[in-house]
Amino acid sequence: MSRKLSGFRWWVIGLIFLTALINFLNRLAVAVLGPVITVQLGMSNSQFAALTTSFLIAYTASQGLSGMLYDRIGTKLGFVISVVVWSLSSMAHAFARGLVSLCGLRFMLGLGEGGTWPGAAKAIAEWFPVRERALAMGICNSGTAIGSVIATPVILWIEVRFGWRITFLVIGALGLLWLILWLWSYKPVESSSELNTKASVIPNNSEPSSALQKIPWLQLLRRREAWAVIMARFFGDPVWWFYITWLPLYLFRVRHLSLQEISLFAWMPFAAADAGSLFGGWLSGYLIHRGWSVNRARKAVLLGGMILMCCGIPVATTHSVLSALVLIAVVLFGYQAWIGNVQTLPSDYFPSVAVGSVMGMGGVGAGIGAMLLTQATGLTVDHYSYAPVLIVAGLLPIVATIVLFQLGKTIRPISL
Repeated sequence: MSRKLSGFRWWVIGLIFLTALINFLNRLAVAVLGPVITVQLGMSNSQFAALTTSFLIAYTASQGLSGMLYDRIGTKLGFVISVVVWSLSSMAHAFARGLVSLCGLRFMLGLGEGGTWPGAAKAIAEWFPVRERALAMGICNSGTAIGSVIATPVILWIEVRFGWRITFLVIGALGLLWLILWLWSYKPVESSSELNTKASVIPNNSEPSSALQKIPWLQLLRRREAWAVIMARFFGDPVWWFYITWLPLYLFRVRHLSLQEISLFAWMPFAAADAGSLFGGWLSGYLIHRGWSVNRARKAVLLGGMILMCCGIPVATTHSVLSALVLIAVVLFGYQAWIGNVQTLPSDYFPSVAVGSVMGMGGVGAGIGAMLLTQATGLTVDHYSYAPVLIVAGLLPIVATIVLFQLGKTIRPISL
């Protein structure tokens, strides 16, 4: 029984990895198709930013609500609701007729996609012991990175042959296909009557199902550890959103690459992000296995990731396209190593019954920060250039990490 459950948890994280990959294919479609859509619809940079802002408003609210929803109805049903909403919303993009309809559909897409990360954090807290959680989250995050790697060539390949409307239908349908596999194979951790007695996969700070009770947000918000996660993501996540939203347009308008050249080279930073997510998750787990405390191991990786993210500053001054892509690749490698450990903190600090809610709170902070930087980017680029935004994006990780360490103090399980 123990061996079966131990193996099944890797199947679970594999399924979540796959939905994260499909999630990002759908999320990045507008960014990848930005050079085509902005021309066809005559959109400015500020109007293009409005598409991302519409998504982020819903995505931010959804992460908070989805965290509570997953804690209430469980991981399996929570993912069903999330995937159905974002898949149908993505397919409906094929019928958009202008800026207003696109903004409305981006809003609905954000409502669905916001549930993925609270659900992932909850599943990891349920199925993985402490030293494996960062690796599990890294695997999950690598789905976003690989999704980002393949998004540009796959989406542009479909667009060239069938048009951008068919592209949305195809990538939206992938989520519904994933849902069949999820419903067929996923078995909730609580469904095994022998789990708590025979399998040692329940994390150290989780309780038996009979002891679980709902913990209100107000109680969680009294804890500085919750605010550490919220504020770290408020300052740190906008870095990722900046690059995934604006990179194709930046390469097209500033670096003067064609769509074909973008499809050939834009994947490089996201391949590095995939490596960073796996390396950051593996490294903290390895250090814990070597005898480091959770606090010391997590913070060591967080500091390393922060330093690498600062490499975005010289992108603003380099004249070489290759140098810019390499530096952006270093930034995204560092970001994914950093965020994988930040997203593990809710399960390091809190019992499993509260992990989804705290992860959702962090998502709210991330969404607000990303909205602010996205709107600022649109206005700044329309009136000046990308250089100030690149510099700000290089400084934000320092602020995020300092705030995290100051508020979070020692990383250890707390009692509620």
